[in-house]
Amino acid sequence: MYEFGWTRAATSGAYSLGMVLYGGFGVFSGRLSDRFGPRLVVTVSGLLMGLGLSLMSQISSIWQIYFFYGVLVNAGIGGMVVPLLSTVARWFVNKRGLASGIAMSGIGAGTAIMPPLANQLISSYSWRTSYVVVGLIVVTVTVIIAQFLRRDPSQMGLLAYGADSVDTDDSLNWGTHEFSLQEATRTRQFWIICVMFFCGALGIQTVIVHIVNHATDIGISAATAATILSVVGVVGIGGRIGMGSIADRIGSRRVMIIVLTLMSASFLWLLLANELWMLYLFAVAFAVAYGGQSALLSPIAAEFFGLRVHGVIFGLILFAVGIAEATGSLVAGRIFDISGSYYWAFMLCAILGMAGAVLSILLKAARK
Repeated sequence: MYEFGWTRAATSGAYSLGMVLYGGFGVFSGRLSDRFGPRLVVTVSGLLMGLGLSLMSQISSIWQIYFFYGVLVNAGIGGMVVPLLSTVARWFVNKRGLASGIAMSGIGAGTAIMPPLANQLISSYSWRTSYVVVGLIVVTVTVIIAQFLRRDPSQMGLLAYGADSVDTDDSLNWGTHEFSLQEATRTRQFWIICVMFFCGALGIQTVIVHIVNHATDIGISAATAATILSVVGVVGIGGRIGMGSIADRIGSRRVMIIVLTLMSASFLWLLLANELWMLYLFAVAFAVAYGGQSALLSPIAAEFFGLRVHGVIFGLILFAVGIAEATGSLVAGRIFDISGSYYWAFMLCAILGMAGAVLSILLKAARK
């Protein structure tokens, strides 16, 4: 928001608030989805997200970014992600990782499509008009599609895909018990999973919010720098689908070890990247790791704790992710404001990514 003269730390604070609320609303929407199904929850969430985006066209003060984007938009996002992914988990027993990856690839598609679309809208009209247009698109698409959602196949007299031929390999399907919320949160595994995803997610919003600024700081034009996010979006689609499919074969825990190690390595590479091709290479590695991690959020909750209250357990894990993304975005902005560089922010992301990989190695099956 150069037009208003706000610092990077101040504007990234709105993203940070949004990430925390995104996870918090995920817990709430997961509970509602477990009880009432996804249709109503996703419809209301789509309306909130579209309203928040449209109101962004009217901002003139910093508090408005915090409320319109940080609260309304992220309430809508959190209210959609958990019910949608929890619904996928209930409809698929076999190929759950692949199905979740395909569902999550919509986020990657949005990351690839929206930056150039937004640039085109801003060039043709203005950034204020662009927010209104995007808000209307969000409301129209989500509200219409939400009407086709069903909580689980039993509502239509069907079995979940693969329910009649469940893989009995414990290394792939650890969720042999149906945990209640209280039982799940009393296990060591639940908290290890939350910390593991926290470590991996801290760097995600750091990149989404700050990578374009970092690229322009080292001499790359703003228009070219924006394409880095498009690469993240496009490759992330393959990362979600590919890693989700691999998880169906070797288990989510083993894939988490791979993606968190790759996440750490990508940030170490970013510390050395000073040319455009090096940033593109970073974007590819980061996108595979980021996409793989996001595809595993819902399946790993189902594998360890079953489907009885999958929505709220998944929402709690997502809350940990939201706190991590909020922390990463805010801390990176603050580090830059103090030092004039993102070096230590990227180093922190690399260290935590490797810590998450170590936790993945130590993770064992949960038992009642």
